[in-house]
Amino acid sequence: MEKNEYEWVKQTRQILLEQCTEIKENDFTRESGFGFQSIRDTLVHVAGCYHAWLGSFVLSETTSPLLTKEAIEKMQIGDIQLYFQQADKYVDAVFERFTVTFDDNIEKELSWKEGSGTVRKTPHQLLIHSITHEFHHKGQIVAMLRLFGYIPKNTDILGLSE
Repeated sequence: MEKNEYEWVKQTRQILLEQCTEIKENDFTRESGFGFQSIRDTLVHVAGCYHAWLGSFVLSETTSPLLTKEAIEKMQIGDIQLYFQQADKYVDAVFERFTVTFDDNIEKELSWKEGSGTVRKTPHQLLIHSITHEFHHKGQIVAMLRLFGYIPKNTDILGLSE
């Protein structure tokens, strides 16, 4: 994966985040019965994946990458955007620091999951996992928007301008 390809991920995410600023607050936090229950909680879960796998496991920059339920319940869309901005910094750092060792295994326990045992993955695998995880949950968020009566904006990479 090239760094410029991650820019497409960020662009499609921004389309979704901008739409989330336009929906009613009670729809943003409304439980849907699937995924991570609400749009807010799903977005936080998506960003948390980058924080955990890249910020903690790959970069060792945090030992507490995931937010508590209490913290999540207080989050507004602006807070979530900041959480994603930090995730983007982790992605940038992975590209910068692991250019030569992108496909070399890292072996360690997960700081955020007691008793996880040793995990062995490459920075490349974990970056791809974080991105595919984001797109999986983005589909759920789009479904939630439809369920709540909104017309989702096109968040497909093919829909981006060149």
